[in-house]
Amino acid sequence: MTKPNSSLESSSCAVFAQIKPSYKETIMPNLLPDASALPGLKRRALATLIMASIVSERAQASTASSEKEHLEHMQGMKFSGPPIKIAMLVYPNMVLQDLVGPQTIFKILGAEIHLVGMTMTPVSTDVGIPVPPTDTPATCPQELDVLFVPGGLMGTIACMNDPDVLAFLTNRAPHSRFITSVCTGSLILAAAGLLEGYKATSHWGVVNLLPLMGAIESHERVVQDRNRITGGGVTAGIDFGLTLAAQLRGQAAAEHIQLIIQYAPQPPFHHGDPSEIPAEQMALERSRRTWMDGKALQAAQIASKRLKL
Repeated sequence: MTKPNSSLESSSCAVFAQIKPSYKETIMPNLLPDASALPGLKRRALATLIMASIVSERAQASTASSEKEHLEHMQGMKFSGPPIKIAMLVYPNMVLQDLVGPQTIFKILGAEIHLVGMTMTPVSTDVGIPVPPTDTPATCPQELDVLFVPGGLMGTIACMNDPDVLAFLTNRAPHSRFITSVCTGSLILAAAGLLEGYKATSHWGVVNLLPLMGAIESHERVVQDRNRITGGGVTAGIDFGLTLAAQLRGQAAAEHIQLIIQYAPQPPFHHGDPSEIPAEQMALERSRRTWMDGKALQAAQIASKRLKL
């Protein structure tokens, strides 16, 4: 039988004496009152557990201190102007990049961001990283600077036919300074009747569906028509976000953010837009999308009838 180690016992007791009461109450309380009766092996395990608890506590305190310093530093980088409130719709099967590209820019801008889901259940994304909503329509502010919708075609199609999503958008739109989207998010705006008579863009695969819902089709990377701002497919979200940042806080602020995120694209291939692709290859690319683009067409036709267009 292992003999008790008196020096270890003493160090264990000394270490334990420094721990806050909360740790004494939660960490193996039944072992602590009569520590002198424990075998050496258990004492070693206990000492290890206690030391781990102290290290964890100190690490948490250090992290909290670092976060506080970072926040204080960011306060000095605030852009002047009234508070900015942004509602970003989140929904199952969305493309994460459509959201986080603009969201990164809005965060640096110091905006108050509300991720609005129809419920508080985290939504699935194309890359498998779930996004937890911060709000539902019931808790989202009524008055907004920006109402934003990301894309993700199959999730988009579901939203085009979801009365709750459409009701949220049509309810907030009259109270929003800018009504915006990236990628196929513009199809959702159009299905809600919010792009009728407005020039807009979308992902190249479905941009031709916008006129069915009253919008004016455009193939530009970012399109602004009055207070409607829409971006093309996925990566256009960065261009869109910077364009909107300039509208909200001025060009100097947008340029500052562009430098912060080092947005100076130099694509390794010039193959990211239909205008850069040979016709025969574009025909092949479109043939691969026949099923899902057909589903989008059906949803656009249903929306067109609902909007009486």
